Amino acid sequence: MSSAPAWPTVAAEPEGSLARHRAAAVHRVRDFLVNDAGTVHELLCEISTHRAARYEIESTVATLDGALDEVTAHRPGRVPRLAAFMPSNVILYSYALYLLVPALYTDRLVFRPSSRVKDQMRRLHTLLAAQHGLPIELTTASQRDFLHDHVLPADVVVFTGAYANAEQIRARLSPGQLFLFLGSGVNPFVVAPGADVERAARDAIAIRVLNTGQDCLGPDLFSVHETLLEPFVDALVSELKGLRYGPYTDPDADFGPIFYDSALEDGAQFLARHRGAIVHGGHVDFRGRRLDPTVVVGEEVTPRTHVPEFFAPIFNVASYRDEDALATTLTTGMFTERALGSSVYGHAPRLVEALRRRTTVTLDTTLLSIDDGNAPFGGYGRMANYISDGHELRAEPVLLSKAVAAHRPGAAR
Repeated sequence: MSSAPAWPTVAAEPEGSLARHRAAAVHRVRDFLVNDAGTVHELLCEISTHRAARYEIESTVATLDGALDEVTAHRPGRVPRLAAFMPSNVILYSYALYLLVPALYTDRLVFRPSSRVKDQMRRLHTLLAAQHGLPIELTTASQRDFLHDHVLPADVVVFTGAYANAEQIRARLSPGQLFLFLGSGVNPFVVAPGADVERAARDAIAIRVLNTGQDCLGPDLFSVHETLLEPFVDALVSELKGLRYGPYTDPDADFGPIFYDSALEDGAQFLARHRGAIVHGGHVDFRGRRLDPTVVVGEEVTPRTHVPEFFAPIFNVASYRDEDALATTLTTGMFTERALGSSVYGHAPRLVEALRRRTTVTLDTTLLSIDDGNAPFGGYGRMANYISDGHELRAEPVLLSKAVAAHRPGAAR
């Protein structure tokens, strides 16, 4: 693991003894992750690949390093109570984003772990709480009890998960409660004329196979210009043939078993329905929870095309002919609702301009390159992420401290 950057200078520290106490607590967690990373890494490897766990720890350390500067920049006011529905993946990174950094300006924080990683989250919280001693409480109450006892009285509510579930929670809240929803997007990966096809193929694998495909930034659609389809698929398959399978604890493994039951089942069903379009991979072992990286080449997408969310290493590839037609498709209907991020390789200026009105766009690089825990992230699709104060709903990139300062009445300092 690369060495972590230095903790920010004292000049960045918020004023007040309580603020200094909270900052010191966050600092202790940061130092623990740097100096005793093996303990946390071993825990994360129960649900993530060795490489993904290492990347998550490094991202978390970077976020904690930037925490004081983030809060100083946005100046959120004090929040009495925060309640968080935590995700089933990236549990350490989420702990930093939705609990540790907000603890710098929140009096009391209560969170409910996903049932799928409840044991891992409990043990992670025990490890980290021993370092920070902050008023962060884990509850294993039922969703109904958590809603009644903690969410309804909270000033700020964070929900990570499915859009339909978020809407049910939002409907129960009162005006003035700040509700932040963080979901997922289609995250189209476009290979346009002029692209370095081999680089695009390597980057496609880096983001789609990260944690065996079990990451929300993974592209659910690869749109490739018809003149580049064959060379891109050839490069993709050539690279995939060299990947190594192994357990999560194997530092040399490129992919491993699928941890989440629904991800394995949904991926297998998609491959069964599109078996005739598989050009590489397709092997599924339910007993071993293994789904090999698979390339499926389908028809050109239209605004009516249903693009499923994959939590598996499936490359859903489709060709396109016309840049303007693709721009229309990717900014229409479901693509607009699930607009979060997008990546464009090559020359497609009109497409990039259209996508930037809806998503966070990267050029000739993946969304991983701009994954910054101290900056707003996301797109402008309601099913991808939004901020609601009970009066108005805004689909926009989300950063908790900025949202509190901007959208919670009287909260900005």
